[in-house]
Amino acid sequence: QVQLVESGGGLVQPGGSLRLSCAASGSIFSINAMHWYRQAPGNQREWVATVTAGDATAYTDSVRGRFTISRDNAKNTAYLQMNSLKPEDTAVYYCNAFMRRRTEFNFREYWGQGTQVTVSS
Repeated sequence: QVQLVESGGGLVQPGGSLRLSCAASGSIFSINAMHWYRQAPGNQREWVATVTAGDATAYTDSVRGRFTISRDNAKNTAYLQMNSLKPEDTAVYYCNAFMRRRTEFNFREYWGQGTQVTVSS
């Protein structure tokens, strides 16, 4: 079974840092771009950052300069380093990726279960 599993969320004070991880597991042949999304209570899920298979990155305006996305292809893992956290960063953070299983020819979209990030004093 192919899946994405996030970890690293928690409670942090404003101005603090957290590092999220997203590990892909299972019989994976290839992973396309990996993305982070977040969803705050009462809000729609929003895109946060992307890292391509070639390590190109992109960020939504509200996190650019504070968050850094990266990936370790040998470990099939993406990371989101979050610095200078603000209360408005509070949300459930989800990992997303299109992955191809070894037994299939097409890429499928996968979501992780989410990890809670709470920024509060």
